[in-house]
Amino acid sequence: VVRRRLLQRYEHQPFISCLAGFYSCRWKRYQRRRIEPGKCCCKTREGVFFPLLVGAFCFSLVFLYMWGEAKNDYNNFDWYNYGNLGFWFLWSLVLLIVAAILFTYITLLLVLAMCLLAEGQQLYLHWSHKIGTFLVLGFSVTALCILSVLWGDQWKTVRLSFQITAPYLHLGAIIIMVLLSWPLALHAIRADKKVVQVVIVGPYLAILLFLFLIPLGTYSPCIREVGTLGPKPALIGHRGAPMLAPENTEMSFQKTIEHGGDGLETDVTISYDGIPFLMHDSTLSRTTNIREVNPNDTAQNAALFSWDTLKELNAGTWFLKDKPFSCMGSLSRADKNQAMNQSIYKLSNFLRLADSQNKLVIFDLYRPPEKHPYRDSWINRTLEVILNESGIRPHLVLWLEDDMRSFVQSVAPGFQQTMGSKAPVEDLLMDNIVKLNLAYSEMSSEDIRKYAEANITTNFYVINEPWLFSLAWCSGAHSVTTDAVHTLKNLSQPLFLMTPQQYNIMWILTDLASVLLISLIFAL
Repeated sequence: VVRRRLLQRYEHQPFISCLAGFYSCRWKRYQRRRIEPGKCCCKTREGVFFPLLVGAFCFSLVFLYMWGEAKNDYNNFDWYNYGNLGFWFLWSLVLLIVAAILFTYITLLLVLAMCLLAEGQQLYLHWSHKIGTFLVLGFSVTALCILSVLWGDQWKTVRLSFQITAPYLHLGAIIIMVLLSWPLALHAIRADKKVVQVVIVGPYLAILLFLFLIPLGTYSPCIREVGTLGPKPALIGHRGAPMLAPENTEMSFQKTIEHGGDGLETDVTISYDGIPFLMHDSTLSRTTNIREVNPNDTAQNAALFSWDTLKELNAGTWFLKDKPFSCMGSLSRADKNQAMNQSIYKLSNFLRLADSQNKLVIFDLYRPPEKHPYRDSWINRTLEVILNESGIRPHLVLWLEDDMRSFVQSVAPGFQQTMGSKAPVEDLLMDNIVKLNLAYSEMSSEDIRKYAEANITTNFYVINEPWLFSLAWCSGAHSVTTDAVHTLKNLSQPLFLMTPQQYNIMWILTDLASVLLISLIFAL
């Protein structure tokens, strides 16, 4: 018996050597020390670093999850950095890669530590890993603080994501607790004192009980009875199809139409000589070749150029050069040639295209800067183009601008009046509002239902990720504004859709299986 135990012990030596080598750089057996289960796992000084390792893991996990769910808004993040740095780069993707690498590193260290504890080895974290732990912890905490200050709305996205991912996060947390039960049981069961056993097992059981009961408070609009799901939300192309073509160009809107988009969204600015044209930015530097044509005017407001100057600019080459979306894919040669020859698009041409294809239009209308000839007549000039020059049917226009709304209703009663913020139903009906255009972070199935009862539909912007579109679908949204018409059109049903019965079965089976496995581990 003694010989067999010795053989079993030595059979594990290569495995333990690898664990200790990677964790402590102690590859030789004489460098390591065994500990009895229930005793302290490390020296006092080393005991400080294990909680730091756990903390680094938790903060890096939170940041990775937060930044992973923020993928819907990566373009906004890159656009913000472009405004500050003056050049375009996919900083969002770099940050995601760095976060994934750091999380993987700290997770491996934690797994090594748990394996060493399960083998009864004393923990000693090598100094290089201690530095790495501090770097991961510092990076994660700093990144979370900076993003919370500059981009605090992303926490709303995280809260929304829980409505989709909560059942699966619950399953993952239970699996982790089952895996942790082995080293914990090894130390707790063989502990010399009952107090030590209580200290070890008590918090573990409390956390486990909390996880078992979490589904009682879980809410997801995608957990619903069969037959209660509403129709798929209509898709409105955000500046056209900016993942397939240069934004706010004729090609971009044609791509939206080709992929079955139900509407077109854009941004309208008025030139110095009174021609409304499509431009999102206040300057021309990002989406045109103004730097090459006239470098001295790169910072000048786009509305201060005449149409004769604007129409000569190229509005497509930047798209091929900068590749503004990380998930763009490759373009065909024909699409590349077409993109290279795009120019700034006039509002009148945009409206004619929408009317010819029977597409809804919605746009942000920018007031010209001071000393602009149309500073005080910008709405009148825009209405003149819509009603007299474009020929678009009024019911296709979702009028969003709030200034002079009463006047607009009097001259164009056929427009669908749209509000850009939530308000009491009574106030909306008084202003003849028929649609709300809201940021997706304001999504609420209760509010959507309340407005729908008053025949007020809701549109949410900008939704690109399938999980977020699925949430909008399950919540009852009428339409969404998106950069990804070409991908969202392929969803035949929401992701993560399940019935309450299916969810209850998953919950109960998960809890029962985990109780059985944990009980067996403690019994052995």
